[in-house]
Amino acid sequence: MIAEAIKASNNLIKVVPLLGGSNSKADYEQALELVEYLIEHQPDHPLIEMLTDKVAKYEDSAPEFAAFNARITALPGGVALLRVLMDQHNLNQSSFVNEIGQRSYVNRILKGERSLTDKHKAALAKRFNLPFEAFRED
Repeated sequence: MIAEAIKASNNLIKVVPLLGGSNSKADYEQALELVEYLIEHQPDHPLIEMLTDKVAKYEDSAPEFAAFNARITALPGGVALLRVLMDQHNLNQSSFVNEIGQRSYVNRILKGERSLTDKHKAALAKRFNLPFEAFRED
């Protein structure tokens, strides 16, 4: 059984090199495609968790994400989450009229000139199906 498990994992790493620790952009993109496919067609597949862990590690350390990661780290938590959600959902500052207000107000929040209010946080949490606490400012 142990030998079979090792052989199976080695074969999986050959097919999905990111699982073996590859830091190639092509392997990262392949893993993302596989995650998207699995989420859409087999959302309970155990490979999703393994892949998303490796994808997150790649995104935390890859040079092409360094500037983005530095900007996110420097922001208050709620604003950082808002920026990530904007990126993930291809949204812009005009996309939050119902949750925050006009584009200019969203821009001021993103620049750190204004803070998210509890009303904003509640509306964003509802829109993205996240807990209110996810938008905390610490």
